[in-house]
Amino acid sequence: MSLSIGIVGLPNVGKSTLFNALTKKTVDCANYPFCTIDPSVGVVSVPDLRLEKLSKFSESEKTIPAAVEFVDIAGLVKGASVGEGLGNKFLTNIRETDAIAEVVRIFSDEDIIHVDGSIDPMRDIGVINLELVLADLQTTTKRRGTVEKDAKRGDKDAKKEFDVLEKVIPILEDSRLAIDAELDEDETVIAKQLNLLTIKPILYILNRKAGGNNLDEAKGEKWDELMKFFNDTNSKWVTVDAAVEHEVKDLEGEEKDMFREELGASEDGINNLIRSGYDMLGLMTYFTTGKDETRAWTILRDSTAPVAGTAIHNDFKDKFIRAEVIGTDVLLEAGSYSNARDKGQVRIEGKEYIVQDGDVIEFRI
Repeated sequence: MSLSIGIVGLPNVGKSTLFNALTKKTVDCANYPFCTIDPSVGVVSVPDLRLEKLSKFSESEKTIPAAVEFVDIAGLVKGASVGEGLGNKFLTNIRETDAIAEVVRIFSDEDIIHVDGSIDPMRDIGVINLELVLADLQTTTKRRGTVEKDAKRGDKDAKKEFDVLEKVIPILEDSRLAIDAELDEDETVIAKQLNLLTIKPILYILNRKAGGNNLDEAKGEKWDELMKFFNDTNSKWVTVDAAVEHEVKDLEGEEKDMFREELGASEDGINNLIRSGYDMLGLMTYFTTGKDETRAWTILRDSTAPVAGTAIHNDFKDKFIRAEVIGTDVLLEAGSYSNARDKGQVRIEGKEYIVQDGDVIEFRI
């Protein structure tokens, strides 16, 4: 399953530095606006201790993690919706992703210029989100004019789409995100087919700097305003020190943790970011394990066993007979598959079974 998250933000907020830290893939990230012109794509492993434990448990020759795709997209400026800066390219690239990771600076540093000359996260969020809203308003207004005639003539599909547009457009006109529109399940499907920017889930990434003047440490009015916005909109957010994570990107394990602390960062912001992005996309993981390999498979939450099996091979859906299922923790505690089977802990599940995060599954076809 290939789903992608677009990393967006104003110029010089740390997008490309963050992308480098995420992917260990070097892209140009000099200290000036529009350094990133073409999107760079990186496939990132999803950190999961369960996978490591299962691999040791089975003494597997290979360990294959789940993955999520991140896209580094050119910096946006005010007026992007009408083509300012690299606006058209920005909007096209973000339209092709499934979710948005919006990088917002919360640190001051005289050596790193800010496109607006000062640090104000709510202003920056307002600029980015308004440009996305304005772009969507153009899209939906134009589309409404196209389908309105067919809807009036009695075309049922056109009528459904027109009704969705009538709900979404007032939200956009109010400078709010399309995802705020009150849509039922069928209407949400139609809205997503319109490929709107603001129907995509957003994860806000607060980029701080070790040893700098950070809003999350200073607190104050700007920080309080930001927290109120996140609470009022039920937004997902994480903090990360992109510069530190970039410095330690080639290290592993305890050495990485040690150097991160020496550089002044207290937590692994990158792992938090990856897991939050994975969750935001509605994804979860099940495992297969054995001598040859232990692998994490990515599926959408609430998938049935046959659908989950298609992550391995499309034939698994039609040829599915049953699945042997056990939770990771239960299997590890049992000490071996044979012990788990003797205790009746390995369950036989059929086509209606909803796969749970962390299930270890053996499919029978």
